[in-house]
Amino acid sequence: MALVHETDFGTPPSLSENMVTLTIDGRSVSVPEGTSIMRAAMEIGTAIPKLCATDMVDAFGSCRLCLVEIDGRSGTPASCTTPVADGLVVHTQTERLKQIRKGVMELYISDHPLDCLTCSANGDCELQDMAGAVGLRDVRYGYSGEKHPNPGLDESNPYFTYDASKCIVCSRCVRACEEVQGTFALTIAGRGFDSVVSPGMQESFLGSECVSCGACVQACPTATLNEKSVIEIGTPERSVVTTCAYCGVGCTFKAEMRGEELVRMVPYKDGKANRGHSCVKGRFAWGYANHKERILKPMIRGKITEPWREVSWDEAFAYAASELKRIQAKYGRDSIGGITSSRCTNEETFLVQKLIRAGFGNNNVDTCARVCHSPTGYGLSTAFGTSAGTQDFDSVEHADVVMIIGANPTDGHPVFGSRLKKRLRQGAKLIVVDPRRIDLVRSAHIEAAQHLPLKPGTNVAVLTALAHVIVTEGIANEAFVRERCDWSEYEHWAAFVSDERHSPEATAAFTGVDPQALREAARLYATGGNGAIYYGLGVTEHSQGSTTVMAIANLAMATGNLGRPGVGVNPLRGQNNVQGSCDMGSFPHELPGYRHISTDSVRESFEALWNVKLDNEPGLRIPNMLDAAVEGSFKALYVQGEDILQSDPNTKHVAAGLEAMECVIVHDLFLNETANYAHIFLPGSTFLEKNGTFTNAERRIQRVRKVMSPKNGLEDWEVTLRLAEAVGYRMNYTHPSQIMDEIAALTPTFAGVSYDRLEELGSIQWPCNDKAPEGTPVMHIDHFVRGKGKFVITEYVATDERTGPRFPLLLTTGRILSQYNVGAQTRRTANTVWHDQDRLEIHPHDAEQRGVRDGDWVRLASRAGETTLRALITDRVAPGVVYTTFHHPDTQANVVTTEYSDWATNCPEYKVTAVQVAPSNGPSEWQRSYEQQAAAARRIAVPAEAAE
Repeated sequence: MALVHETDFGTPPSLSENMVTLTIDGRSVSVPEGTSIMRAAMEIGTAIPKLCATDMVDAFGSCRLCLVEIDGRSGTPASCTTPVADGLVVHTQTERLKQIRKGVMELYISDHPLDCLTCSANGDCELQDMAGAVGLRDVRYGYSGEKHPNPGLDESNPYFTYDASKCIVCSRCVRACEEVQGTFALTIAGRGFDSVVSPGMQESFLGSECVSCGACVQACPTATLNEKSVIEIGTPERSVVTTCAYCGVGCTFKAEMRGEELVRMVPYKDGKANRGHSCVKGRFAWGYANHKERILKPMIRGKITEPWREVSWDEAFAYAASELKRIQAKYGRDSIGGITSSRCTNEETFLVQKLIRAGFGNNNVDTCARVCHSPTGYGLSTAFGTSAGTQDFDSVEHADVVMIIGANPTDGHPVFGSRLKKRLRQGAKLIVVDPRRIDLVRSAHIEAAQHLPLKPGTNVAVLTALAHVIVTEGIANEAFVRERCDWSEYEHWAAFVSDERHSPEATAAFTGVDPQALREAARLYATGGNGAIYYGLGVTEHSQGSTTVMAIANLAMATGNLGRPGVGVNPLRGQNNVQGSCDMGSFPHELPGYRHISTDSVRESFEALWNVKLDNEPGLRIPNMLDAAVEGSFKALYVQGEDILQSDPNTKHVAAGLEAMECVIVHDLFLNETANYAHIFLPGSTFLEKNGTFTNAERRIQRVRKVMSPKNGLEDWEVTLRLAEAVGYRMNYTHPSQIMDEIAALTPTFAGVSYDRLEELGSIQWPCNDKAPEGTPVMHIDHFVRGKGKFVITEYVATDERTGPRFPLLLTTGRILSQYNVGAQTRRTANTVWHDQDRLEIHPHDAEQRGVRDGDWVRLASRAGETTLRALITDRVAPGVVYTTFHHPDTQANVVTTEYSDWATNCPEYKVTAVQVAPSNGPSEWQRSYEQQAAAARRIAVPAEAAE
């Protein structure tokens, strides 16, 4: 398998529908109006020499290599900045052009050190390529590059180096940082021979505003910016296109290899979710796959107080099966269950829920989506008839107004965040509804039109107040509502939101939102053109999470912002396959495709194919499993790819539930926090080591391709297959493509999906069936899936979690760019250089009242528990609100979160916890004792032969 080469057309495509015909080197070509001559030439296979041009950024015209001659025009214009016109006759190779290009290349080479044989980019250098392309054989001005500034090598970034001596000042890195990433961290400093790329104010890359997305490295045509992995290992020799296993954006990458060693991950330009861009996690943070702490052999132990003992796969499966059978025989069929993973593939998740339903004989299956986006499924299904977002990511390019509610795209979904920032720089307006001042409120070249810093827990009241303005001021889209929604339900809802108690002025007392700002935001969303809503866990992780999702749907329907590009209701999914894990039937009441387990016709189709009778009663949710374990009726759990002890609320209760079980099977890459209570450990495989599919936040199904052999010996789907066989339920698959074929046969929205179809189209957005053979980028175009859109009354009910004299502050939680979820992967990479510990953000006023200084240890206490961490004093949070991340297990942030949850789905209320903050002298006694217990639980017995 060779390297996957992508054509660089030099300049971005034109979106014009008008076609223009011209002649290039005697060949006729028709291209959209606005296309550059350079791109038009590349369309017919004519590569015009270039250095400053690349199709990821706008044309710049500085290198003067891409000159052409045009009949009837004087001079030699740059082909990258010259648009096509009807009837043009262009010449790309004449004697005049050859001499000019050679002269230009001589100047470049004279200013560049010629250490090609030892250069890390040898064979992968565009300067080298262009010297050959123009036929340069001699340089009259010398080869030393002595005049070029050489401030020394900048190796501060953990992933790439910056060698200014090799810089040709093409500005591609600067433009990529501006146009693609939107960070504006780079500039060209100096003039003439002193010109050089500079991060920030001549800082180091690590000390600058650079977010390490890799766009500059990807754009660099020389070894000026180069991955340290390439310098260490060498240039790659083959590549495989696969999908990132971090957030719900679902970026496509080329995994570039030397043998079985991964050299680098390069964003794939044909990836429809990321369009050739990436973030620091997907681009660079893949080193965890080779981390020394990764477990590669199965392990068992009789009690959690005993050390782990390495065993063969056969012994592990046999022991697991015997324990599961023993427990069911003693405590009953419903005494065991399992949890699927939003980090694993669709095929693996499908197999786990199949194992539980068909092999265990019950519906005790749940997924981590329970604790993040289960309200999305409930709310959107109620309003629209589907449990997913309405648009593709390209849709944001058509948005005129974007409302971000309870999400932080630049940190949680950074590639989408970059696309959003680009649209904002083009003139779209932004409304941010968030208790914290996220970067999108104000950063380089963008500023939100309105920021509504609401009090945590008051989402429903704010959204109803927005609806109040839209209805009472007569700016609702009644024509859309009459055509597409139930009019009587709308009238009932309109009367409800029109009540004066829902006005911005009436709700301001408890939401904390300025009434005038809220009114202006409502008017902007309703009348500003295409209005799109994007939301995250700040919406769902509340006691009224499902209500909030329905309130968002109400707003979109009332304003007609559905069913076309540029609008919609778009949940930003946290993990790479949250959407897929839900699609695959991971909830205890639903089979794949969101069809209820009690529906006889649905259940019978599965029974016929699986050759087993299925229970028609919904099983236990994760919180119910833990409660039942403490009570003594739930005794065994198979957990694939999730760390519920760190990620779920009220850590002490989770620990009590796990400790009460007689058999906990953890299937993961590392001995995570949950594994401290496990009796069987089944080593997992990374996304680099398996085949399958992920489904991202825009319903896009994409291939995950194996780029190296599994270090543990088995892909995850094979592990579940072997476990099922051991418990007595045999599933006959030899490749994940066969599992997808079964999914398609049983799931109407996946009916047209197959690996062959994915190879043909690249990716598919469900629903994909006879009506939509190539998928559905935008949903609900002519009608809602449920028929008429449903307006739901969204009464605001204050959370039971209240502040008071003992706990006067409100804690809310979130994520940071460099880390991911519970940090199991990113903490085992160099990303810790940016975030090596969780910090508590606290407003200067609150800090001063408590005698807390920046960097101090503080005690964070709630009604559920307490922990300690260091303070970060900032005005990004409002007085009365504190904020932290949960990426590091030593912080144990979820010790303080409570068991309050969404009324419909049990999604925990992570975003509202009443707390007190006080100075501390270091980690709490509980944290220290927990770490000692965890260290003991992670002990691995030394094999006898090793002891000798």
